[in-house]
Amino acid sequence: MTISLRQPTGVAHTRIYAYGAARGELAVPNDDLVGPIDSSDEWIRQRTGIVTRMRAEADTDAIDLATQATREAIERSGVAPSAVDLVICATISNPKQTPSVSAIVADRVGANPAAAYDVNAACAGFAYGVAQADALIRAGAAHYAVVVGTEKLSDVVDPTDRSISFLLGDGAGAVVVGPSETPGIGPTVWGSDGSKAEAVGMNHTLTDFRDGKAPWPTLRQEGPTVFRWAVWEMVKVAREALEAAGIEASDLAAFVPHQANMRIIDEFAKQLKLPDTVVIGRDIETTGNTSAASIPLATHRLLEEHPELSGGLALQIGFGAGLVFGAQVIVLP
Repeated sequence: MTISLRQPTGVAHTRIYAYGAARGELAVPNDDLVGPIDSSDEWIRQRTGIVTRMRAEADTDAIDLATQATREAIERSGVAPSAVDLVICATISNPKQTPSVSAIVADRVGANPAAAYDVNAACAGFAYGVAQADALIRAGAAHYAVVVGTEKLSDVVDPTDRSISFLLGDGAGAVVVGPSETPGIGPTVWGSDGSKAEAVGMNHTLTDFRDGKAPWPTLRQEGPTVFRWAVWEMVKVAREALEAAGIEASDLAAFVPHQANMRIIDEFAKQLKLPDTVVIGRDIETTGNTSAASIPLATHRLLEEHPELSGGLALQIGFGAGLVFGAQVIVLP
C-alpha cells in the first residue's frame, strides 16, 4: 500500500491590508551631528537630502519600535491579532542575537503562537519579508502574516564616521498581508552580490569586540561604490520587477525605493522615466535612512499625505548591505 502525504495549498492571491509606523522619539537635525565629522548642514543636505533624522531614546529598542508599528498595522487591517499566524521581522539591529524580534513582537501584540522568524537582508529586508509572506500564504502555510522592518541604527553609529553615520535613523514599519480575490503583490525580483560585501556593513565582529581586539562594531560604507551600484544596477532590477508584474512605469501611482540617499532616489526616477503623475517616497528628508524600515515608513507617510493613492500600484525596491536586493509591485491598501 502506498501512503501519500497531505500537502497544503493556499489561496490564489494575496494583498497588503494596512500599514503601521513608528519613528524614534527624537528629531536630530544636521547641526547636531556636523562637529565630529567636520561637516556642515549644507554639505549633508546637498549630498543626501536629509534635513533631520528620527532617533530613538536610550531605553527604546528595535523590538519596541516593531511592536508599536505592528499594533497599528493590525488595528487598521481589521484582522484580529489572534488570526495572525505568521510574523516576519526584517532587522539588523536586534539588541540580542537571540531570541528573535519577531517572536517577542508576536507575543506582545496577541499573535502568540504564530510562526515567527527574523530576516537579515539589511535594506532589502522588508521586500524579502513581503515576498515570503506572499509565498507562504499562497502555499497554505499561513493565512494572515505581519511583515515588519525595524531598526535602531543609532546603536551602531560611530559619530566620527563620515561615510554613513549622518544618514542613519531609527524606526519601524509594518504591514498585514492576507488573502485577496485579485493579485495584490507582484512577482519579486531579488538576489545578492556577496563579492562586494565589504562595500557596506559592520566594520568589526562581536567576537573581536569581546576579546578586546576591536571597538564596538559600527556601520561603514564605501559611498561611491554603493552609489554607483544602486543607481546603475538597481534600476535594472526595478525594470525587471515592472516587467515581471506586466506593467509599465506609466501605470504606477507611486514609487517607493529604499530611503538611502535623495540623489539616488532622484536618479532612479530619471532612469525609470517616471511620469510626473507618479508620487515618489522621500521620507529620508525628515526620517533618515532606516534600513529595513525605510520602505514601509515611506509608504505609510505617502498614504497619510496622499489617500488618493489607495488602490493604485506602487513599485518598491530595497537594496543594501551584502549588496542584497529585492523589488516588487504591490497594490496599495
